[in-house]
Amino acid sequence: MKYTISNIAQITGGELIQFTIDNEIEHLLLDSRKLNYPQKSIFFAFSNDTRSGLLFIDELYQNGVTNFIVGNDFLMNNLSKFPFANFLKVGNVLSALQQLAIYHRNQFHLPVIGITGSNGKTIIKEWLNQLLQDDYHIVRSPKSYNSQIGVPLSVWQIKKENNLGIFEAGISLPKEMEKLQPIINPSIGILNYMGDAHAEGFENTAHKINEKLQLFQSSKVLIYCNDNNVVEREINRFFNNQNHQIELFSWGKNNSSTLKITNIFKSAANTLIDVIYKEKQFQFSIPFNDDASVYNAITCFATLVYLGISTEKTIEKMKELLPLEMRLELKQGINQCTIINDSYSADIDSLKIALNFLHQQELYKKKTIVISDFSQTGLNQEALYHQIAELVSQKNIKHFVGIGPELYSHQHLFKDFNQKKFYKCTADFIIDFDPNKYDHETILLKGTRFFEFEKISKLLEFKLHDTLLEINLNALKKNLKTYRSYLQKEVKIMAMVKAFSYGSGTYEIARLLENEGVEYLAVAYTDEGVELKKAGVRLPIMVMNATEIGFDNILKYA
Repeated sequence: MKYTISNIAQITGGELIQFTIDNEIEHLLLDSRKLNYPQKSIFFAFSNDTRSGLLFIDELYQNGVTNFIVGNDFLMNNLSKFPFANFLKVGNVLSALQQLAIYHRNQFHLPVIGITGSNGKTIIKEWLNQLLQDDYHIVRSPKSYNSQIGVPLSVWQIKKENNLGIFEAGISLPKEMEKLQPIINPSIGILNYMGDAHAEGFENTAHKINEKLQLFQSSKVLIYCNDNNVVEREINRFFNNQNHQIELFSWGKNNSSTLKITNIFKSAANTLIDVIYKEKQFQFSIPFNDDASVYNAITCFATLVYLGISTEKTIEKMKELLPLEMRLELKQGINQCTIINDSYSADIDSLKIALNFLHQQELYKKKTIVISDFSQTGLNQEALYHQIAELVSQKNIKHFVGIGPELYSHQHLFKDFNQKKFYKCTADFIIDFDPNKYDHETILLKGTRFFEFEKISKLLEFKLHDTLLEINLNALKKNLKTYRSYLQKEVKIMAMVKAFSYGSGTYEIARLLENEGVEYLAVAYTDEGVELKKAGVRLPIMVMNATEIGFDNILKYA
């Protein structure tokens, strides 16, 4: 599909308040820090309780962006500042994004799996991708993109070469799923575990289930566990009142289950699961023994059974399910390096996310990427690695390492890198590995599981002792969001990061707080603030115990 500002105006019903040139648009941009293709991007100037997207238009225009969607808060007299830009004014910027995504989704007729529930949506999406990537060219939600904004961005990724979509949808309030349903429009529905998560916006559990079921208004099948009586009751009500054409594919211990679970045996390292389907008995194993993983794995197994994947093949694949810890893990490396381990999957969209994450790590100017061959992209190999070379070169990468036979044979495409090396396999890299070549830099590991990049990660990781302090950054973000919800809109937040963020890592915590919209940081002493400024933190920093000795540095780094 090719889009220009003119047909986006028609799709969204917006008004072109300034028009210069109808250039092609391929990329939707909501964050100025994630700019990759300025000439082919359109920026949605969202405004929320903490900041206005209008503040970033000038920076983006200076960096080559010429297409902008703005709301009623945009002042017409500002147009003169951007003489070569297109401006599309809409009543609601979020609605415009969603309308555009609905239009794009309707141009394709591929099967789409839509996943919702209280917990486990991302796990199931990623496991289904693991299990099905050899059989389909899959497009899926990046990370946990399941919100009113994340879902449109996910669906926008659909291209003609894709023949299966897997998207997750999350809601926290009634009526939200009605907006997400036409964007995803799944033919195959999965209702995963329904617990207490995000329940505060609903009257009761039944109300929350019914709201989530709205995702499946037009679905052909619904896959779910029928061991929960409330879930079973609400699904039957949904079937009778809203979509009586939908096939109900249930799994559980009940005799009425489509896929009956007869036994679950847990050991120290794995779990054996006995099932009956169409009067045939099967047993499969998964390398996990926690209840959540068992639940999610059975849901994935049921989905593959429904899709008609051979039982023998499915059983073998279930043994190889992988944990998701290897997605953008940030670790301390040798020689004062920082390691970003994303050796979980390799595709263009996840590469963009990883590169943006790498770009945001400003502790070290020198950046290195170690990348493997990509697989199952549906693209011509020459075009694929040309696109990868172009993407990586935009992020000011100093050192490029390519691993795999395809990268090795296409190394001529990576001419923009002064420091580069290519290996046919991971073993060759390990043989050639010299730890002294890596010093004070950020290193991104991006590869498929086939290339076993965990071996490279072990070589690069700093080994001190066996006592670890694990910081859950997602929990920190959630806590910050909770605190912010109790404040008036005009109240700003100052976060204390003194004493090495109380032992949790000053720079990493400061960067996360900065990215999450905190307005100020506070430290105990001048030296702590200076170190943050040297590391690239831009937020204003309050020094709580300023002394005359430190005034020169305060002025220098203010």
